[in-house]
Amino acid sequence: MPEPTVVTATGAVVAADYFQSYSVVGLLAVVGVLFVAVAFGAGRLLRPVVPTPEKLLTYECGVDPVGEGWAHTQVRYYVYAFLYVIFAVDSIFLFPWATVFAAPGYGAATLVEMFVFLGFLAVGLLYAYKKGVLTWT
Repeated sequence: MPEPTVVTATGAVVAADYFQSYSVVGLLAVVGVLFVAVAFGAGRLLRPVVPTPEKLLTYECGVDPVGEGWAHTQVRYYVYAFLYVIFAVDSIFLFPWATVFAAPGYGAATLVEMFVFLGFLAVGLLYAYKKGVLTWT
């Protein structure tokens, strides 16, 4: 059981007790780094090293690489990925808003701000829909 923090008459916390709580975090970080280093070192020592021409070929999902390295990719895949990133960021902003919204004194202001934010996202989604970006043809 950790000892309670000592507070002086002026309200200051003793630094030794404060940093003692971080020593456990530092120790766990060092153990984690050592574990990864030992695993990589053991892998390097134990794996067989037999380079053959087949092993040195570029591997592309089980298909032998032929032709040019540059391939034509449809832009629509990037658009869907970009839309996903936008709405993932949107969901990241919604979680802190939900916690602040429950706090007293912030309800109406945060509600208006979030609706403005969601309105901008809705306008962007409507624009993408009107431009035909979301059609898969």
